[in-house]
Amino acid sequence: MDQEIIKITGLTKSYGTHTVVNNLNLSVNKGEIYGLLGPNGAGKSTTILMLMGLSEPNGGSIRVAGIDPVRQPVDVKRKVGYLPEDVGFYDERTGLDNIFYTGRLNGLSGKEAKEKAMWLLERVGLTDAANKKTGTYSRGMRQRLGLADVLMKSPEVIILDEPTLGLDPEGLRRFLELIVELSREEGLTVLLSSHHLQQVQQVCDRMGLFVSGRLIAEGNVRDLAKTLFSQELISYEAGLYRENQTDAEWERIRQSVVEAIQNTEGVTNFSAEGDRLFWASSLPSGHEIANKIFEAKVGLAYLNKKEFGLDEIYHKYFSTATQ
Repeated sequence: MDQEIIKITGLTKSYGTHTVVNNLNLSVNKGEIYGLLGPNGAGKSTTILMLMGLSEPNGGSIRVAGIDPVRQPVDVKRKVGYLPEDVGFYDERTGLDNIFYTGRLNGLSGKEAKEKAMWLLERVGLTDAANKKTGTYSRGMRQRLGLADVLMKSPEVIILDEPTLGLDPEGLRRFLELIVELSREEGLTVLLSSHHLQQVQQVCDRMGLFVSGRLIAEGNVRDLAKTLFSQELISYEAGLYRENQTDAEWERIRQSVVEAIQNTEGVTNFSAEGDRLFWASSLPSGHEIANKIFEAKVGLAYLNKKEFGLDEIYHKYFSTATQ
């Protein structure tokens, strides 16, 4: 049975008359990588601040590992690690020094902090850069050091807020692989906030689409598309295969197929270009129309149904977002 580690119920946050988070309900299971997906300004970061006890909601409730961040903000910070878009380090100190200091702040002895810091630097691929000043680190190295820094306090939940901005393709690939590896091997729960659909899709078990302060759909890409475009017309294209008919026979048969498609329930926007037929339907009609084509003794070269996916989701919800 799945164990909820994050539970949000009816969460609302307003600034004056502007509602940033609107009656949000969300649950994340232990060990899950959950993507909080939405355009800039959708309320993702505000939700994260409330999860960490850094901002109080106007209504609703939150539990993180069974803790109420509003009443017990210090306790929840012991359970949650946070990696922001821009990680701050002491640039004149080495990577090892920076996360060693974090370990000491979290109650580790000097010996324990150094041993854990070296182990984590190895896990994130920074052993060779351990004694280099962080001011010399690339963007990707700083993000990986940030992940090591977060893990120094052994959190149960890691929250990553737009952590991949500015990474080059190779740095991005390594960072995403590292998130999955750590989650699977260490049993960590990861909440990844981003407006990059492709990146979230690569690593997340589930995604929630956050628009204008509301969670409007969740699941994988197929689930999101099914929910978001359930009222959209389904687009089809079919190609007819002509065999040995004369021109007159073929035109008669072709016309019978055209009429059969046009008379099918739910079909609209029909058009034809030679042997290629196009139509939209309010109902799944592909199987029924394929049967009608076969009954007319016409060869069916292909039958394609448009699948809504990342491109459609991006165009509908993200194309006007501030990048």
